[in-house]
Amino acid sequence: MSLHEFSISTSSKEELIDITSQVSEAVKKDGIEEGVCLVHIPHTTAAVTINENADPDVQHDLLLGLDAAFPDRNEFRHSEGNSSAHLKSSCIGCSQTIIISKGRLLLGTWQGLYFCEFDGPRRRKYFVKTMKD
Repeated sequence: MSLHEFSISTSSKEELIDITSQVSEAVKKDGIEEGVCLVHIPHTTAAVTINENADPDVQHDLLLGLDAAFPDRNEFRHSEGNSSAHLKSSCIGCSQTIIISKGRLLLGTWQGLYFCEFDGPRRRKYFVKTMKD
């Protein structure tokens, strides 16, 4: 078992950042052939998702869809004015678990891991925990 901490700087209010290579490198560094990998985001206005990494339009469309589903509303009471970011984070989730098989993340052909920023720009962090079978 090993725990890795990563820092990430986001550059806009909302964006999806591909973190697949960093997570894959942590798995490789730990030398785990079979096991699981947990990716955790310790923020209430950010999240992590697995989605298509072949067409960047998918990232754009995901953010567009989330904005439509969770628009800013005048009725929100949270004083920081970022309630829609909290809703998006809760919907997407703060963790993903990926199977490690033959020393690699068991992701589909078109899948990648994305850090989801909903209240940037900010300096953020995320954790990767690898565990052997």
